[in-house]
Amino acid sequence: MICIYCPLQSLRAIVLKINRDGWIYFSSSVYYVSNVKRSWTESRIECRNRGADLVIINSREEQVFINVLGKGQEVWIGLSDTEKEGVWKWVDGSELITEFWRPGEPNGLEKENCLLTSYDWIDHGCSLQYVCICEKEYNE
Repeated sequence: MICIYCPLQSLRAIVLKINRDGWIYFSSSVYYVSNVKRSWTESRIECRNRGADLVIINSREEQVFINVLGKGQEVWIGLSDTEKEGVWKWVDGSELITEFWRPGEPNGLEKENCLLTSYDWIDHGCSLQYVCICEKEYNE
């Protein structure tokens, strides 16, 4: 007997487990939205404590997904220019390729080295308190 619905049941079980733990699946990664406001560095520590890191946005689709997930509020993501002013790098060390800057951004010089997103990107002071979105690769 062949079970046509078995793959769907398996996928449903995975989705339910992810949702139960507070993680949401999208395009081979899972995402967690913190509900506690923290600095960028504290947010990164929170993500790492969850086996993840601050989200890295690789496409327009992922940017839209993050905006929906964050419900339009400003959230920390994993991009900063703390190592060298004006050289934006993701938390995994990769350089910025895809950009979604708000018009006039980045504009903070040495004072605004961390990145928030809310439909588009804003450089901001890293010590300010915002919620964050964590991302980790999904492995079954």
